[in-house]
Amino acid sequence: MQQSALWAVAMAVAVQGTVDNSKLDPLRFRQDGTFHISVFSDLHMGMYANVARGPKQDAKSVSVLASVLDMEQPDFAVINGDLINGDSTRLDNSTHYLDQIVQPLIARNLTWGSTYGNHDHQPNLSGELLLAREQKFPGARTQSMVPGVAAGSSNYYLPVYAATCRDVRCCAPKLILWFFDSRGGYYYQQRDRLGRAVHHPNWVDESVVRWFEATGAQLRKRYGRIIPSLGFVHIPAYASVELQARGVDPNRQPGINDENASPQAQGWCEGGTHECPYGKQDAGFMTAISKTEGLMGLFSGHDHANSWCYKWDGELPGVEAKGNGVNLCYGQHTGYGGYGDWVRGSRELFVSLDKLKDLVIDSHIRTELGDVIGAVSLNATYGQDSYPASPNDKTYL
Repeated sequence: MQQSALWAVAMAVAVQGTVDNSKLDPLRFRQDGTFHISVFSDLHMGMYANVARGPKQDAKSVSVLASVLDMEQPDFAVINGDLINGDSTRLDNSTHYLDQIVQPLIARNLTWGSTYGNHDHQPNLSGELLLAREQKFPGARTQSMVPGVAAGSSNYYLPVYAATCRDVRCCAPKLILWFFDSRGGYYYQQRDRLGRAVHHPNWVDESVVRWFEATGAQLRKRYGRIIPSLGFVHIPAYASVELQARGVDPNRQPGINDENASPQAQGWCEGGTHECPYGKQDAGFMTAISKTEGLMGLFSGHDHANSWCYKWDGELPGVEAKGNGVNLCYGQHTGYGGYGDWVRGSRELFVSLDKLKDLVIDSHIRTELGDVIGAVSLNATYGQDSYPASPNDKTYL
């Protein structure tokens, strides 16, 4: 079926409300033992919605998605936060911008999972509404597995099985994908006594941390072994700040490095008020990440001018948790919405069953211009090996 026809069918199904994504086939490796993920970050759809520039840049963002998908042909896509620039959209249309995002995915018969970012939590937009909109379309794997208002809306995990697994009830997953809601922005439709929007905490909530730890323990017990995993969250953990302060080497940690990292809990005091540089409320999340055996990488967006990976190994100033070698990575700014004109693109992740034995994955950035930059192997010696430096190219509307 042609891409346009697939999209037309999907729209008809969405309008009729007949989608049941709980019946999607489980994610599986290919027959050759590989699994390929495209990660898109910071689309910021709907920015400048009321002027001519807005629809033009939204169309351009969708074209980045489409061109990268055609070049990379992944098995699965991750949309890693700030799907919609909810500060600019209206109450009645905020979630509708999602339709444009998923169009190239559905047209190519791909499934996807999202995390939500600070611009997805706004007075006229909530994670709950965005999740409900996603689930109208066939192929959405985004879920909410942690109850409670404080948890956010996009906390869940997805197992990936071998191609030879006929019945997932009888097979152990080969890979686990973890998704976390770092929240931020503002509470939906809430005002304080002065009529001001109410700030939403911008870190992974403690209830999610407990769920992550408990679920990981249950999976280890059920399958009798540690399952390799990858994590996705929009706002980076504070450890990225201290790693960046060590110095990002253009050959050992290739990527754009034009912006100071903006971490979870930035702007919050330890007591909860919104007026301090950093309140340490993501300490529990960092501890859980650092103690998770088999977690190969945690991938973030949020800082549009950063696209490097850094191995967190050992102690860092101001961080109680001790890194166990997990790679903290940025994606590539995908959208023409949001600030900055750094070349748009995606972070590509290549997982193979052979390399999983050593907890190794390969990755590169694919730009909308068709270039492959920042290709690295996230292995035991990443951070010591030398790679070509990434060019600091720009693209414009």
